[in-house]
Amino acid sequence: MHYGEIKNCDIANGVGVRVSLFVSGCTNHCKNCFQPQTWDFEYGKPFYAETENYILSLLKPSYISGLTVLGGEPFEPSNQRTLYPFLKRVREEYPKKSIWMYSGFTYEELLTEGGYSNCEVTREILNLADVLVDGRYDDDLKNIGLRFRGSSNQRLIDLKETFRQNKIILWE
Repeated sequence: MHYGEIKNCDIANGVGVRVSLFVSGCTNHCKNCFQPQTWDFEYGKPFYAETENYILSLLKPSYISGLTVLGGEPFEPSNQRTLYPFLKRVREEYPKKSIWMYSGFTYEELLTEGGYSNCEVTREILNLADVLVDGRYDDDLKNIGLRFRGSSNQRLIDLKETFRQNKIILWE
């Protein structure tokens, strides 16, 4: 897996001050994507163990609320397979910090057996995360007044409550 950027004090992609990892690779190719360069799976730098350790060190300060993973597309199957062990480490080392995931795929697409974005670690990643911002960016539904998303079709899903209640519960 490659990544395009790591932000160490991001306030735009989740609650509080966050560390954000922008992974590379996306097959969704949304019209007017704000980062089309990240469609390329080879864009940026390789994601190595040193990268993981660096991000974990950025998460250490008490003022950091958590980690946000976006892209590109974190739920491209090849990205998921790299992200899963890393996200397990984040959850183990920082159990009180939140994990937000962004995906152009919907929650339903992610969990559809045999679907493109569903692989052997998809459910495990969703279980590690707290919030999923789902749905492709739709330029016709662009709304700059929305919190933490770009178009009105995108949802902020409270994953813990969604799994607990076995129905989609939106994050408020």
